[in-house]
Amino acid sequence: MAKLYFRYGAMNSGKSTSMLQAAYNYEERGHRVLLAKPTVDTKGDRRILSRLGVSRAVDFLLTPTADAYAIFQQHRAQVLRTSGLDVSALLLDEAQFLTETQVDDLLRIAILENIPVLAYGIRTDFQTVAFPGSRRLLEVAHSLEELKTICRCGRKAVFNGRKIDGVYIFDGDQVAIDGEEVTYESLCGSCYLEESHGVLNNRSRPSGQ
Repeated sequence: MAKLYFRYGAMNSGKSTSMLQAAYNYEERGHRVLLAKPTVDTKGDRRILSRLGVSRAVDFLLTPTADAYAIFQQHRAQVLRTSGLDVSALLLDEAQFLTETQVDDLLRIAILENIPVLAYGIRTDFQTVAFPGSRRLLEVAHSLEELKTICRCGRKAVFNGRKIDGVYIFDGDQVAIDGEEVTYESLCGSCYLEESHGVLNNRSRPSGQ
C-alpha cells in the first residue's frame, strides 16, 4: 500500500526545493508524476517557485471547493492516454492551504489507488495556530518528516513571524501571501517570544488593568 507523506517545516526550510527534487528523481528514472497546489497560493500563479531560482509549472490547481480525488483521476487518465504510463506519485506544494476534505482525498488516493502522495507545507501560521490542512495531515499522514531551517540566532526555527513594512505583527488574517509589504521570517521559540512578548502579555492581562 502506498503512503501519504507530510513533509513540513518553517518558512524558508526548502520545502518547494525538496519537492521539485523529488519530482526530478522520479522522472529521472522514467516515472511520471503530477504536481499540484492550492489556488490560495498566488505566488508564481501556476508555477512552483523555489528560493534557489528553480521553478516548474503545476499540472493542476485546487480551489477550496475542488474534489481533489476526482481532479487527480482526470489528470491521471490524461497522462495514461498520452504516454501509456500510469502516474507514480502525486506531489503537492503549500499543502497547509488544503481543506480537511481535500486532505482526506489525498489519503484515499494513496490507499485506494496505491499511489504515493507527497504533501509539503508549514504547520502553523504567524500566531502559532495550525492551518486546517496541516492539522488534518498531522492526524492522518502515514509519514511525517520535518524539514529544518535555522533562526537568525542559529537555533532551529519552528515558528513563522509575519512582518508588515519590516515590523512584526501578531494579529490579522491567517492567510496573507507574500507581497511588497508582507514578509515572513523563520524564528526559534526564544526569538518568537522575544518579538511577541508585549503582545502576549497584553492578551493575558485581564481587562481594566
